[in-house]
Amino acid sequence: MEKILPGSSELQVSRIAFGCMSLGDDHRHNSTLLKKAFDGGINFFDTADLYQKGENEVSVGKAFKEMRKEVVIATKVGNQWKEDGSGWVWNPNKDYILQAVEKSLKRLQTDYIDLYLLHGGTLEDPAEETLEAFELLKQEGKILQYGISSIRPNVVRRYTDMAQLTAVMTQYSLLDRRPEENILPVLEKKGIVVLARGALAKGLLATKPASGYLQYDASQIQKLQNGLEALSGPDRPVAITSLLWLLARKSVIPVIGIRTEDHLNTAIQALDYSPLSKEEIEELDTLFLPQIYQEHR
Repeated sequence: MEKILPGSSELQVSRIAFGCMSLGDDHRHNSTLLKKAFDGGINFFDTADLYQKGENEVSVGKAFKEMRKEVVIATKVGNQWKEDGSGWVWNPNKDYILQAVEKSLKRLQTDYIDLYLLHGGTLEDPAEETLEAFELLKQEGKILQYGISSIRPNVVRRYTDMAQLTAVMTQYSLLDRRPEENILPVLEKKGIVVLARGALAKGLLATKPASGYLQYDASQIQKLQNGLEALSGPDRPVAITSLLWLLARKSVIPVIGIRTEDHLNTAIQALDYSPLSKEEIEELDTLFLPQIYQEHR
């Protein structure tokens, strides 16, 4: 259930990543949870300078300061907080990235970042300049690899055409199969790792009561949840089934937002289950039909 993140190091990366965005404000509690994740077999941790105005990175840095070489850390750049803290603006410019990475390194208490992701993207970005910044940081050893985080197919295609990215983070789950149309084929062809955020669709593919999601209304979600529960059976939680469906794609690493020990236990347990059978995957594919992007095509 492990793979090597292409080009980063010889360190093996767990097939499930810990999404740190859901962590709270208590650094001590966060550190305990992060270290339990590592002890349970997860060594890939995703954060961003945007989360909690940098305090999320601080939590990750505190937890792994003494064991930095044993974990893989991804963080993101591009959303610049306003001076008054009232919000942020999009800034993919080279000068800003070169300044922002220094602050991330300090908060993470490290001298390198395993994977640096552009935290968004538009067709109006100065992409050449953005990629120059990433390449410079790679040459300097401050980052090992880079990629982008985007749900826009046209942006993903633009950046993957211009550079050899290591990974692309995008929203992907049984309830959001839009990437299958024109994002996943591009990434799979180029050997780019897919970091699937929203893997449990805000808990709707776990234990959360039915509510509207994307094009589905609550009644449709309820029917899908019932079908997922029936396919899972009594011995496998529906959240595990949902994660195993993602893990059936060898290029996909689910990024699970974790705030509690229950969330963590679900992620760890998924690593111990047997893969879904071909028949189970086909049943899920039939129950949860693909969609297409209506914008940014």
